[in-house]
Amino acid sequence: MTTFKSRLRDDLTASIKERDELRSATLRMALAAITTEEVAGETARELSDAEVQKVLAREAKKRREAAEAFDKGGRPAQAERERAEGEVLAGYLPQQLTDAELAELVDAAVAEARAGGAEGQKAMGAVMKIVNPRVAGRAEGGRVAAAVKRALAG
Repeated sequence: MTTFKSRLRDDLTASIKERDELRSATLRMALAAITTEEVAGETARELSDAEVQKVLAREAKKRREAAEAFDKGGRPAQAERERAEGEVLAGYLPQQLTDAELAELVDAAVAEARAGGAEGQKAMGAVMKIVNPRVAGRAEGGRVAAAVKRALAG
């Protein structure tokens, strides 16, 4: 078992003992999503720590989107629950980049792509190939793409 997954299980056990319903329900959901990912496909496999973090990031994003949908639907109690679950998951994810840090990484990638001959809006793919490994889970893809578009336009 990966160290990250075992940490989640240990934290689940602790939260059950503490009778922390929110945390234990959230960790159960996260472990279920990890298990689902492990058995998806042709053969069952063990996820690496990086893959486990990707699953948690995807689950955290689902919580944010669900909270927005509940807010629009006039259900603030459910929206608050989704936000709380997202905060629990965020505790297991790497610190997100600030807008300034992201802009700095994107500007460096744009300069590198332009040095390689990429110009204008067509350089988007080249810049994304450069910046995505540097961001690696510390910013959502949509946020990165928007920053790249701004940098290429301006």
